[in-house]
Amino acid sequence: MLSPCFKDRNMDVCTRFVVLFCLMGLTCAVPVKFIDCGSSSGKVSIVDIDPCASQPCQLQKGQAYSVNVTFSSAVDSQTSKAVVHGIIAGVPIPFPIPIEDGCKSGIQCPIQKQQNYHYLNSLPVKKEYPAIKLVVEWELRDDNKQDLFCIRFPVQIVS
Repeated sequence: MLSPCFKDRNMDVCTRFVVLFCLMGLTCAVPVKFIDCGSSSGKVSIVDIDPCASQPCQLQKGQAYSVNVTFSSAVDSQTSKAVVHGIIAGVPIPFPIPIEDGCKSGIQCPIQKQQNYHYLNSLPVKKEYPAIKLVVEWELRDDNKQDLFCIRFPVQIVS
């Protein structure tokens, strides 16, 4: 028996679904290449930035980007705090984010050892920022100020 998509009257519907799914795939985040910079209390498996069509990610001034980090924790922690820097010419410059509290960024606290988490936050790119290539360093710290994760990934701010 043939699937309903092979019947003539349903071909248009099936074609639309195929096209829709293909287009949805073009808008999805692509895993970003990152460097672990000292995740002492956890291990990162995937980093996604949306939208980011190519690497380094082209960050448009005046836009905000979704950052999703999938990681596993090696420790128990009641809290988590994000610290973000832009590294320009080897100098870390604080990069403000809207929510520093990791427990309000997709993680249900307390964090438990050997569990996987999906940290989700926003990376706003202010219009005042210069057009420049830099490395973003993103840390999520536990109760003891140890890194649940520390990642670095290159970006380019564009006008």
